[in-house]
Amino acid sequence: MHAMKLSKRIVLGITGGIAAYKAAELARLLLKQDIEVQVAMTAAATHFITPATLQALTTHPVLLDQWQDAQGMAHIQSSRAADAIVIAPATADFIAKLANGQADDLLSTLCLARDCPLLVAPAMNKQMWSNAATQRNVQRLAADGVILLGPDSGLQACGEEGMGRMREAADLAQEIQDFLEDRSVGLKSDLQSNLQNLQGVKILITAGPTYEAIDAVRGITNRSSGKMGYAVAQAALEMGAEVTLVSGPVALASPRGAQVVNVISAGEMFGAVKQRVAQADIFIGVAAVADYRVAQASTQKIKKDNAALTLQLVPNPDILAYVAALPQPPFCVGFAAESEKLREHGAAKRRKKNIPLLAANLAQDAIGSDENELLLFDAAGEHRLPRADKLTLARALLRHVVTLYPGKSS
Repeated sequence: MHAMKLSKRIVLGITGGIAAYKAAELARLLLKQDIEVQVAMTAAATHFITPATLQALTTHPVLLDQWQDAQGMAHIQSSRAADAIVIAPATADFIAKLANGQADDLLSTLCLARDCPLLVAPAMNKQMWSNAATQRNVQRLAADGVILLGPDSGLQACGEEGMGRMREAADLAQEIQDFLEDRSVGLKSDLQSNLQNLQGVKILITAGPTYEAIDAVRGITNRSSGKMGYAVAQAALEMGAEVTLVSGPVALASPRGAQVVNVISAGEMFGAVKQRVAQADIFIGVAAVADYRVAQASTQKIKKDNAALTLQLVPNPDILAYVAALPQPPFCVGFAAESEKLREHGAAKRRKKNIPLLAANLAQDAIGSDENELLLFDAAGEHRLPRADKLTLARALLRHVVTLYPGKSS
């Protein structure tokens, strides 16, 4: 399908970030794919790349001001002639405008007045991307049907490294071409169908670590950040699911639209799951649940002395095994963090738990990181999800779930 040539037209919106230089290469690659490009820029974008550069590449005058044409209707005319609008780069400020329906310049007005799909490629500093306000805005866009292209993780112009970097022009060009091709033959693209194909499905997710008290001030826990579980919750919300997230203690913003149940210990997490699992169509156990707890935790702080301290540890309940063994269990997805022999241990754990799907990763690569890679095990064998940011992996994981879940078809 990728060899098919198209005569399509997009509006390429450029906002004021350093990644604006990539927009020139993106325009060039889209033109090579026989996609006509009309550029629209914010005033801030012109400080990073000149309209003359984009006009020379596309052969079209760049849209800068909604009053530059005689009728003052550039925002209406441009959107009506386009097969899609692509914002690349999309700054945190412009994403906030889109999420809240603001229209105070040509580009934001054009997006609000569109009758075609909107694709957005975020680009910003890692702290701006992870800020709770930005994440709320991104989730609002996804819920409104806007298609998100990235971001990626990597070295940023500020010298820091992390999530927020705009995808490379070649990757964006391919995603845009795939989207337009699927629409041209009457198919839902993967990007677009992701927003719909878990519509109304009730998903129960566990995330984060648990904390098992030793005494009034000490406890046993692990280094899980909860990022993967929260990414799975966000991806499920984007796909239309009704999400309940049972979360251990984390420092993350709650996914907008999810019902969040905060717990501390494995026992509390087990109780929360037992109380809600009967209403779940799918259960995804991402949490790093402590395998053991102290048999007799002290209600007071244990005073330090020179004698050895012995703690008796007893096993915690296996939440995933309990859910999978129910008389009418939901579709179960497990997670396994291993330190070695990933294939051997992952496949064995799926069989032992008797679940349809298990996602495995190396703990030393995954815990606390913004990126990861997953190896999925199901009845057909193994499927590798290459290294990417955790939200990208979560979306890919749920696309695979859809192919296996008996209540839906892809």
